[in-house]
Amino acid sequence: MKIRHKSEVSKNLEKNVTVLKRLLGVDKNFDVIQVDLFYAERNMALFFIDGFIKDDLFLHIMRLLSNLEPDQIDRRPLEKLVKTYIPYVEIETTNSLETVVDNVLSGPVALLVDGMEEAILIDVRTYPARNPEEPDIERVVRGARDGYVETLVMNTALTRRKIRDRSLRMEFLQVGTRSKTDTVICYLKDIADPNLVEKVKQSLKKIKTDAIPMAEKTVEEYISGQHWNPYPTVRYTERPDTAAAHLYEGHVCIIVDGSPSVIITPTTFWHHLQHAEEYRNKPIVGAYLRLIRYIGVFASIFLLPLWYLFAVEPELLPPSLSFIGPENGGDIPLFVQFFIIEIGIDLLRMAAIHTPSSLATALGLVAAVLIGEVAVEVGLFTHEVILYVAIVAIGTFATPSYELSLANRLFRLLLLLLTAAFTIYGFLIGTTMWILLLLSMKSYNVPYLWPFIPFHSRAFKDVFIRTPIPLKSRRPEILHPQDPDR
Repeated sequence: MKIRHKSEVSKNLEKNVTVLKRLLGVDKNFDVIQVDLFYAERNMALFFIDGFIKDDLFLHIMRLLSNLEPDQIDRRPLEKLVKTYIPYVEIETTNSLETVVDNVLSGPVALLVDGMEEAILIDVRTYPARNPEEPDIERVVRGARDGYVETLVMNTALTRRKIRDRSLRMEFLQVGTRSKTDTVICYLKDIADPNLVEKVKQSLKKIKTDAIPMAEKTVEEYISGQHWNPYPTVRYTERPDTAAAHLYEGHVCIIVDGSPSVIITPTTFWHHLQHAEEYRNKPIVGAYLRLIRYIGVFASIFLLPLWYLFAVEPELLPPSLSFIGPENGGDIPLFVQFFIIEIGIDLLRMAAIHTPSSLATALGLVAAVLIGEVAVEVGLFTHEVILYVAIVAIGTFATPSYELSLANRLFRLLLLLLTAAFTIYGFLIGTTMWILLLLSMKSYNVPYLWPFIPFHSRAFKDVFIRTPIPLKSRRPEILHPQDPDR
């Protein structure tokens, strides 16, 4: 990484312009605009990025400058320009040309005036942005239809719309020595644990890289510290109401510019199994939906290895369950059948992602009808294998967290491999390894399996049964909230 030498703004405008033209690459970049002006008998220069500026506000500022008279800015020109003749709310000054460059590249307009040792930064930027829409992953039947977008300011506004609390804090910092990606740490000052907030800040400040082009995913890899562990230690959401609910519990959110996903931390394994739909229904209905989701998720992990174990070791089954197992093993060993279909489903998933939406339905029909039916008819696969793999796929897609579903898929393949190699001993060894892995994980000192291990009765009940909101009078103790009562 190159060490940048700080350059201060000089009274000589020509010198400043020369430095800025070199640093911004004005002669090479067609979208970096330099405008030379002469108002109030002073030479001036404007630098900005084409496409990042609001035309009407820019024209308004030009009109204000054109009306200046020499005697209006002879004495204390900087103070008069900022406070009197450029009446715009988002305006600041700097004496560093490096700061001028960083600001121009992020959107604001830089105004330099001959004879002034400070540059004026006017924030009249507007980023190309889409309107808030309902997130594709976290859809609900009833509830808000707004979702986060790729613009940081829009996302902070959506969050504040849900939380009109004077203690809401949004601390700004930049990550990446080159990209200088805007990042915000969001928390409730009188609820969140100050030690937790400080740890999150320090983990972001310790990120030493030139850029984070993948936004929140790059941030997660730096702050999680477990690069080869597939299980997520942070939760993503594109719903402002979900982020607000976690903030009121004492969590900390990280909002990264350029991403529609907000990071929620710390999180446990059970946070990734919850969905907003559960809280958009009556408590008993929400509890039922949560129970069904849990069954689907755990079936997606253990159903295939268990069925394979009972198929190759039928003596493990009681007589009442003797029907489990294939009537015809097919031309390919069961273990190979499972792996072929697992790989096929992943290929179909990737193909669907890269296929235009208008053709995705046709792709699914071709895969289900032609490939599945033909494979069974010619004897490559058995009907039971197709059935159980389909059930597992449904459980995988029912997992609210996409990251958790992928991690569970990897563990399922490992468990299936161990079961095929060592039968019941392989299944027990794999399950034990999985539990020990989850037990060893922490998210900002919060145990990953809490409140199951370590056990906390009240929180454990809320994890497995969707508790009515009026009965949730306490915040999670594991987060050490300053205000534990709701």
